[in-house]
Amino acid sequence: MDLDGVTAPWLELLRSLVPGIELFDAHTHVGEHDPDGMRQSAAELTARLRRAGARGCFVFPMHEPDGYRPANDHVIEAAAASAGLLVPFCRVKPGEGALGEAERALARGAQGIKLHPRAEQFTLDHPDIPRLFALAHERTLPILIHAGRGIPALGEHVIGNAGRYPNARVILAHAAVSDLSWIWRAMPDLPNVLIDTSWWISQDLLALFTLVPAAQIVFASDAPYGSTAVAAAAQLRLALQAGLTPEQVALIASGQAVQIARREPLAVSGPAAGEREQASHVLLHRVANYLQIGALIEFRTGDGSEQVALAELARNIPTEHDDLPVFQAIGRLLEAYRQARTAQPGDRSTRALLQLAAAVAMSPDVPVPVASST
Repeated sequence: MDLDGVTAPWLELLRSLVPGIELFDAHTHVGEHDPDGMRQSAAELTARLRRAGARGCFVFPMHEPDGYRPANDHVIEAAAASAGLLVPFCRVKPGEGALGEAERALARGAQGIKLHPRAEQFTLDHPDIPRLFALAHERTLPILIHAGRGIPALGEHVIGNAGRYPNARVILAHAAVSDLSWIWRAMPDLPNVLIDTSWWISQDLLALFTLVPAAQIVFASDAPYGSTAVAAAAQLRLALQAGLTPEQVALIASGQAVQIARREPLAVSGPAAGEREQASHVLLHRVANYLQIGALIEFRTGDGSEQVALAELARNIPTEHDDLPVFQAIGRLLEAYRQARTAQPGDRSTRALLQLAAAVAMSPDVPVPVASST
């Protein structure tokens, strides 16, 4: 599937809406042994970043059931050969020499730490966690933590450690969906706590862009589970829908992550956008819901075609409807999805088009590319 070709007009439109925007992907992986079957080499990641026009990324190993020392070394070596495109993080498992491995990997060139409570089956009250936060504080390093599905709430431990170690740049992954319902209230007092956007449910991302200051959000795709290009086209239009300024969107897209990578003081952006009164688009919301359910089924290697068919039926609106151009743009994305499914049955990357279409349905106030561009 030519995912980049389908996405290109959406990225071109984004660049016209946010002049000078650059992309820095704050959440990517490389690895060949993850039990879930996903794979990505450093060469594949580099190629995808370049096709998206990204200036760089944070990268760390995928799940390695046999330990992280060789995987960390591989990431560090790949980054050293990438001419600055890849910024390497080490991944460690609390309870298995985590502090020693972090210190070793940092000495070899790692520039951050990745923790995954779900994959490694630990909680943030583990005694190794404060030691890792202290290390990040001492060296002004980022420490990125899985805060998505499959874990209990972890925000209280994050808030406590972030307050004690203010030089640590704490990044909660996956829109911090495990704690987003309340943690946004605490974040203005903790500018060193940030949230990455590596998530695909548009309603969660709209809440994130609405409730959290732009300076505390960093763009991320979760590659190879997501695509840098598609994630940017989908997520950043949702930021515009939430009312963020082009300058704030540019800060999310790359500005703050670059500050973190350089170990420079964090940028500021002012308060969160806050909720604002918007016109209802209930017919588009129906389409978005079907598409997001379909994408979830696709991600689980199932067949989401039934949900996509419901989304197609939900697009059957009167031609005089105000949102007709948005419905038509969604239709073009779904046609590309159908073609990709036919050409490459079983390719889970096709779900990215469903995610982009759902984001379009949830951002009707943001322009869409003209038909001739897609």
